Order: sequence, then C-alpha cells, then structure tokens
Amino acid sequence: MDTFTLHTGRTPLLVSLPHDGSLIPADIAARMQPAARQAPDTDWHVARLYDFARDMGASVLVPRYSRYVVDLNRPPDDVSLYPGQNTTGLCPAVMFSGEPVYLDGQAPGAGEIAERVERYWRPYHQALAGELERIRAVHGRAVLWEAHSIRSEVPFLFEGRLPDLNLGTAGGTSCSPALAARLRTVLDGQSRYSHVVDGRFKGGHITRHYGRPGAGVDAVQLEIAQLNYMDEDDWTYAPERAADLQAVIRRLLECTL
Repeated sequence: MDTFTLHTGRTPLLVSLPHDGSLIPADIAARMQPAARQAPDTDWHVARLYDFARDMGASVLVPRYSRYVVDLNRPPDDVSLYPGQNTTGLCPAVMFSGEPVYLDGQAPGAGEIAERVERYWRPYHQALAGELERIRAVHGRAVLWEAHSIRSEVPFLFEGRLPDLNLGTAGGTSCSPALAARLRTVLDGQSRYSHVVDGRFKGGHITRHYGRPGAGVDAVQLEIAQLNYMDEDDWTYAPERAADLQAVIRRLLECTL
C-alpha cells in the first residue's frame, strides 16, 4: 500500500509535510463522528503551497493519509510534546475543536494503534530517515524543513490569534545557530507577516528527533496560519494570497542551501 510519495531532489534540502494527507480508510471513517470524517485538522494545501520547492532542487515527502489515522509528527510512544498544554495524540481522540473524533466506544485500542503505527507511521519515518541519510552522504549535510499549517485561531490549543509565521527550532537545539540566525534575518526583514521563533509551536517529534546539527542534520519547523493562503472556513486555496506568502517561504528555504 502506498502511504506516501517521495520526490528525490538534488540539493541538501528535504521538505516534509506530515499533515498534508487527508485520506481516511472507510473502516476507520465509519467509526468517526460525521465532522471528523472530513479531516478538518488537515494542513490543507501545504503541498501546493510548497510546490516551488521541487524546482529549487528539494526532496519532498508527502503522506496520503490523515493525521486522524495516525499522527506522523508524534512519537510512537505518544509521550506529550507539550506537557501541561492541550494537544492531540498519536491516534487523536479529539479534534482541534476539542470535540471527539470517534463515536462513543469506537476509539482505537492499544492493539489497533500499534497496527496503525506499523502500517502508516513507520513507512513514512523509514523514508524520511533514508532520504536524510542519502542527502547527507551526497552533500555532507542535510536540512529537514517541516512544513505545517493550522487555523489562525484554535482556542483548544492556544489563546488568541496565532502569528502568521511560527518558526520552531526546538529551543535552538534542532538546527545550527548560524542557520537560525539567517532565518530570523529573513523574518525580521519583512513586514507583511507577523512571526515568532520557538513560540507555541517549537517543533514536533520530527523536528526534535531528526534535528542533529552536530551530526550534520539541521531541522526546522514552520507552522503557518492558514488564513494567509486559504479560506479557513471552506478550505479553498487562495492563489493570490498564497503567491505573496510563497515569496517569503522561498527566501527562507534559500537560507538553507
């Protein structure tokens, strides 16, 4: 079963989009609340937003299945990435709205969760690790760019409105200080989008696990407020808004090469 696509690039950059997938197998969807079957917490259109990255020579890894099947950006032991804060788990039981994903009594048990990890989670991470190793062998270094997006206001997860661009470096541990400084310079050099570094979203499991700057692998996460490139209510892509945002993202990615 094909659970992801991998485009192999020619530069040290790998763009990973672990929440871009929206498919839900029929047997799982049948046990979900009607609202959850639409996979509302998808990082909608992020692959389209980053489509220029291939022309830049980046490798691009995109899953097919929804985070509701299994969240590729959570650790397999499901330890919370943000202790003390509301979040969602490896096989989410609640949506970002705080409402249940599953019908009463239909949430997956430990055995089913383990099966989903093997079927969906592990192949993505094997491809991710393998591509990073290939890149590092060719170029002597690798850069992992974690591409994410989320509604600008999600009261269940954070107060108020999220900044437009949320850069995460796991508190400065997942990438080199030099790369972090270059990225900050780009963000500080533009005035269209509000931004923060290591704010509410410091980087998920992928950024934290694979970012090893001392071993030649830098990892950075960018969480984008979705209203900057799409309609948050009907989930439609807004090409003109997206084009302006893409120009800034391109400058950020150029810093990594």
